[in-house]
Amino acid sequence: MNVLVVGGGGREHAIVKSLRRSPHVSRLLCAPGNAGIGRDAELVPIKAEDINGLLRFVREQQVDLTIVGPEQPLVNGIVDQFRSDGRAVFGPSKSAALLEGSKVFSKAFMVRQHIPTAAYSSFQKGDAEAAEMFIAGLRPPIVVKADGLAAGKGVSICPSRPEAVEAVRAMLSGGLFGSAGESVIIEEFLIGEEASVFVLTDGERYAMLAPAQDHKRVFDNDEGKNTGGMGAYAPAPVVTPDLLKRVEAEVIIPTLKGMRDEGAPYTGCLYVGLMITQQGPKVLEYNCRFGDPETQVVVPLIESDTAEVFAAIAAGRFDPATVHIKDASAVCVVMASGGYPDSYVTGKRIEGLDVLDGKEEVTVYHAGTKIADGDLVTSGGRVLGVTAFGPKHDLATTVKKAYEAVQHVRFEGAHYRNDIGKKGIMRGG
Repeated sequence: MNVLVVGGGGREHAIVKSLRRSPHVSRLLCAPGNAGIGRDAELVPIKAEDINGLLRFVREQQVDLTIVGPEQPLVNGIVDQFRSDGRAVFGPSKSAALLEGSKVFSKAFMVRQHIPTAAYSSFQKGDAEAAEMFIAGLRPPIVVKADGLAAGKGVSICPSRPEAVEAVRAMLSGGLFGSAGESVIIEEFLIGEEASVFVLTDGERYAMLAPAQDHKRVFDNDEGKNTGGMGAYAPAPVVTPDLLKRVEAEVIIPTLKGMRDEGAPYTGCLYVGLMITQQGPKVLEYNCRFGDPETQVVVPLIESDTAEVFAAIAAGRFDPATVHIKDASAVCVVMASGGYPDSYVTGKRIEGLDVLDGKEEVTVYHAGTKIADGDLVTSGGRVLGVTAFGPKHDLATTVKKAYEAVQHVRFEGAHYRNDIGKKGIMRGG
């Protein structure tokens, strides 16, 4: 089977590495990939958003299965175009990808389907005064979200009403996130602990993967600006077996049924971002694909042949019983460029990765790397995801392995959080 992975970040590197284990994959390609992915797959110089170019390539190279990593091509309808051409593709249709592509749509969907979420109201460009009146009736902190895709940075948690008003004005004007912010959601701030649950589904049948916890803020103790994610671990002890059953009953089942009933059956990977409150789990957001960096801890824990699983989902013949999860834990520490998520300098030489080559319990996933003049250098904000594996019920040991591995890797200005997995350890993970 010839398989193409679309994307070029840490998430795609984790998917590529999992596919490499499959005896059914004869040729593995990635478009556009990165320097690390280039060691595990053939790189294809086509951007993830170039749907027509990707489709031409799939035809010419007789690709049997395409797996789409990033959200933008999914929201733009890559799955619809590939399916109309008779191509097997893993991911949701354009209409199903609206669960991530439009927060206004997803919140209204949750209300229609009685899925627990934060109380909210939505506003469009020109509604700034009405939005300010709504804010006046809320107790801070207040959450303001851009409607469209904003590279994981479209959420502002505002400590005061004036700051919420400022965030709304910045978004609705188009100055902060362009057209993605021309509609906004203003919602209550939920108190609790965040977790992520991933579901593999062909629209009807589904399998739940190990629950994870992401770390969005740039600094330790969840301080500083929101980022695309500074690290993750799985399984997350905050999601107990009983709580996971509740998530399945109150969120997963009604979400998949609701999408079928509304004429947009969801296929691929559904990411559910949750806040575990005193009242129970509430949905913060949906993503229409694997998360990043959660993929770097969730996908390696899939013991099954992922090529077979993804192909079965694309063909609509998924058997959830074929998905088996390893009895282990995984911790990913993201090493980022100094200054991220604001401005940062790239082109910094990366050293020390050779020390980690061949270590069974550590894998380094490349996110923002390239080769320049023969050297491996930084090319993005999030550069590497250093992932360690260990016993399922000894998260502290796995965390220790991850940070020991991080000490071997060097590049100028490297920044990472020192508390990835801390909450899980405190819960006895």
